[in-house]
Amino acid sequence: MGFSLSKWLTNDIGIDLGTANTLIYVKGEGIVVNEPSIVAQDTKTEEPLAIGKSAKEMMGRENPDITVVQPVRDGVIAHFKVTEEMLRYFIKKALKNKLLVRPRIVICVPSGVTEVEKRAVRESAERAGARDVYLINEPMAAAVGIGLPVEDPIGTMVIDIGGGTTEIAVIALSGIVTWRSIKVAGDELNDAIVQFLKRKHSLLVGERSAEEIKCSVGSAGILGTEIQHTCSGLCLVNTIPKTIIVDSSEIRDALKEGVDAICEAVHQTLEQTPPELAADIIKRGIIMTGGGALLRGLDRRLMKETDLSVIVAEDPLTCVVRGTGRILENIELYQKVLM
Repeated sequence: MGFSLSKWLTNDIGIDLGTANTLIYVKGEGIVVNEPSIVAQDTKTEEPLAIGKSAKEMMGRENPDITVVQPVRDGVIAHFKVTEEMLRYFIKKALKNKLLVRPRIVICVPSGVTEVEKRAVRESAERAGARDVYLINEPMAAAVGIGLPVEDPIGTMVIDIGGGTTEIAVIALSGIVTWRSIKVAGDELNDAIVQFLKRKHSLLVGERSAEEIKCSVGSAGILGTEIQHTCSGLCLVNTIPKTIIVDSSEIRDALKEGVDAICEAVHQTLEQTPPELAADIIKRGIIMTGGGALLRGLDRRLMKETDLSVIVAEDPLTCVVRGTGRILENIELYQKVLM
């Protein structure tokens, strides 16, 4: 009685192929995959040894026989074959044994992608097993995921801060009116922490440790009470392991340049916004999505910079993939937002 053949045969999936994480939404089921976009390979044969969470565990701990690769960099495919293998693995995991029919896939791309990069994404998805591939801009998918009426003649500004890019877009009438896509986002902020600790404390830390520091004590503005974090790495003076305590005010200095760049990109997008849509944004405010939206005080900093209200979306990490899910539920309605 509860068995539905059509549900079993339907394989529509939405993919947020991110620099940091890949999320997959299966129509009728919701988000079924949320894993790091990382592949561990055999150095000689280039065969995948681990993908996703298990590959991330190996990051920074590789031996000469293992290479850990992030196949998506700055929001676009850097390693074509590795991306294909990763997608195939995640799609298989998402659909389990439902692979009777090849899936239709809605996949997100940054606003600034070139035609060549779009083709790389499309071909990777097709080779990984897709029947039809639809592309959508990340900020548009985020707006749909939040539940904004993107088809209305009302302006909405969305800032999506991912791992590789920060996407800023003003949306109205199912289209993007003005946008900015900058390669300053989560990864760049992690790298700023690595460089800062090297310079200030002669301590070398890995990317994973830098991310941990950013999440624990990172901020975009002065905190009511400064907080501390213990981190370990390799001392560059005598090349032995060393542990230090870092303060949130130090890490704020390390992140300043990146945060300033995001604020500047928001300013530039607002300057290019037509007056009627600017009036809408004054009423509705700016909505922030993506992992970077969780950086402490970034919403307050942007409020101060723009004199506009800034709202962090609920569950900002999944807005983009939830948007692909909504589109799959009613692909005819959202035809205009697809590329």
